Amino acid sequence: MTAVTTARYSTGRAELDALIAELGEPAYRARQLHEGLYEQRRPLESLTNLPKALRARIADALPLAFTVDTMQLADDDMTAKWLWRAGDGAQIETVLMRYSARATVCVSSQAGCAMGCTFCATGQAGFERQLSTGEIVEQVARSQHASPQRVSNVVFMGMGEPLANVDAVLDACTRLHDDLGISARHITVSTVGVVPGIERLTDFELPVTLAVSLHAPDDLLREQLVPLNRRYPLAAVLDAARAYADRKGRRVSFEYACISGVNDLPHHADALAGRLTGFRGGAHVNLIPLNDTAGYPGRPSEPVRIAAFAEHLRAAGVEATVRRNRGTTIDAACGQLRARTS
Repeated sequence: MTAVTTARYSTGRAELDALIAELGEPAYRARQLHEGLYEQRRPLESLTNLPKALRARIADALPLAFTVDTMQLADDDMTAKWLWRAGDGAQIETVLMRYSARATVCVSSQAGCAMGCTFCATGQAGFERQLSTGEIVEQVARSQHASPQRVSNVVFMGMGEPLANVDAVLDACTRLHDDLGISARHITVSTVGVVPGIERLTDFELPVTLAVSLHAPDDLLREQLVPLNRRYPLAAVLDAARAYADRKGRRVSFEYACISGVNDLPHHADALAGRLTGFRGGAHVNLIPLNDTAGYPGRPSEPVRIAAFAEHLRAAGVEATVRRNRGTTIDAACGQLRARTS
């Protein structure tokens, strides 16, 4: 009997039970398969407690969703980026950031992005399609295969706007939590301000971390950088973020790409601090030096200006951190992800 083909990491325990039964194998093989793929986070071919012939049949029934187009390592050998290709030709990128005792995976939720943020390489490339739950989970699993450190954190900060693909993203969060055992508090979902998506996340059962990409303290400037602001103005985005913090009891993080002479002046910091009052648990701002992209002429803020910006925020009672960019030499840092091969 030939099982129906489906993507390998679109399957949870119930689907694996059904597959093993369809293959005419004893039920305990499903437990072994689930433990190997998810709890132990190993590639199928390494699960030697399963007979080789059975592994081949499972591989036929559960093919991987992606093949590797390219894999690049940064100069520190601790940051890796994959360009994956799906069966329909869609391309996406995933970044693995390793540390001494743990690892973080930055996953894509869409092939391309429709948000059109002016300084982001993904937005400059346009939108191709949504990713499925299994395609998101596969990025984490296969990144783990390449990491001696255990993947403990997942950030939805790769290609795409996660909350424009909210059903698959929420399902993926559940799978990452239930199957791979990643704490909900170590899963971060980022958005440029899709208010209905933030509301869905507020009602979601898992207390994941919400990160909102602001990049400007007022509507006029934000509309120039983040076109979605015309649909969901800053006040509406921040109201939704406050509701999330109140419901979940979690501090909300805010991302802010610092662009020299555009959004990094003292009056910008003062205005931003004024906007971020009244958050349960306070607000935390990640200041990110702009990463160069071919389609945007802006330059990153100088370190001294970013440091001054952070001090303005702290003086007003808003916690601020200057993020250390990783992977810039392989275009793997924030805003740089973009499929580049034909």
